[in-house]
Amino acid sequence: MDEQRKQSQFSHLAVADEMTAYLQACLGNRYFMGSVLVARAGEVLLSAGYGMANLEHNVPNTPQTKFRLGSITKQFTATAILQLQEQGLLEVQDSISNYLPDYPNGKKITIHHLLNHTSGIPNYTEFSSFEQTKKIKVTLNDLITRFSSEPLEFTPGERYQYTNSGYVVLTKIIETVSGYSYADYLQHQILKPLEMFDSGCDRQEVILSHRASGYVFTGETYQNADFIDMSWPSGAGAMYSTIEDLYKWEQGLYTDVVLSEASREMMFTPKVTIRAAEDGKGYYHGYGGIICTHFKRKLLYHGGGIDGFSTRIARYPDEQVSIIVLTNIDPAVATPVVAIANDLAAILFDEPYQLPKKRQAIALDPAIYDAYVGQYELEPGWVMIVTKECDRIFAQWAGQERVELFPESSTKFFMKLIDAQRTFVVDETGKASHVILHQGGRERVATRMY
Repeated sequence: MDEQRKQSQFSHLAVADEMTAYLQACLGNRYFMGSVLVARAGEVLLSAGYGMANLEHNVPNTPQTKFRLGSITKQFTATAILQLQEQGLLEVQDSISNYLPDYPNGKKITIHHLLNHTSGIPNYTEFSSFEQTKKIKVTLNDLITRFSSEPLEFTPGERYQYTNSGYVVLTKIIETVSGYSYADYLQHQILKPLEMFDSGCDRQEVILSHRASGYVFTGETYQNADFIDMSWPSGAGAMYSTIEDLYKWEQGLYTDVVLSEASREMMFTPKVTIRAAEDGKGYYHGYGGIICTHFKRKLLYHGGGIDGFSTRIARYPDEQVSIIVLTNIDPAVATPVVAIANDLAAILFDEPYQLPKKRQAIALDPAIYDAYVGQYELEPGWVMIVTKECDRIFAQWAGQERVELFPESSTKFFMKLIDAQRTFVVDETGKASHVILHQGGRERVATRMY
């Protein structure tokens, strides 16, 4: 038995060393700094900080650093709703008009619709006015007024469309039914029972020890992220936490401390299809999280992104594996969070992965770019436009900003703003027939339209 224990400890140390080497490589390419925790079967294999929590004061990230969570908050909001259902104070199939009688179309929209993003309520963070208004404090009622007067984008229950607005409405329902503010409810009913003393709803005016500052990576340097008043994210994204506290949260979901077994089953049972797959291994939304298959294993996850921060919590329940990645770099480069979580899982499950590398642009004859100029369709309506200007090459998705591509070879290019690469494939006409998109550990093909 002692020999088996020694072998197990040696294996865990080897895995932790491999993960550490991988994360140091991620830190070296400058798309990542933050804190990471990996655990299996109740044993923490890795818990460490990388890079700086505050660049101006040279404060390093640690396992105790507090990060804004963004949409990981939605898991806590969904849990609060299921707790209130257990208490007999609401039913998820109830119309929201039962609790918010003045909400437009409230009789058509159920709590269930809000939880799984099928309500049809437009997403307020995509409104053109959001970037200008997010710096000013807003009350919960005023925030709801900003989107409740907009027409529904589809009949409730008709299809899936991610919207922060639905979780803001859930926040109001929690306050109405429980009699607590949303922040107080979380503290009393979820965070305190799980002994998550380093978590809560963030507020600008509060002095918060070990708080990370949020940054944007420009491709060359870091800059302070845009300001957002934390009254705006509400129950859709206003929480902060640490990797250690989130591990308590994740472990608590194996027990009855905050939710009964029936409620946990309801939370993690697919309710709506996000993206189907012929083999049945698509992506599905439950309540406050996404369910899929990864490395032939069931995966439950949620990510978050808010100005200066990107986050990921991944749970392989059958293996009792937890992977938590919190970074203080803007969600414009959130893809590394996904790739990091996936690659750490690959290390743990002995699956293939690539060690990140620092990319270097080479000198290239700009005439080569002429073969790549054109429009490429990834999916219907999702088109990438490649242009050449002043002997430089750019890519732009419809409705997004133009991004410069830098050559690693005559066909392979990378971006500095995000950890992504593009490979152009040329046919017999001398022009690119398609481009391979390398991003987040995935490869996808966009075909030339013209």
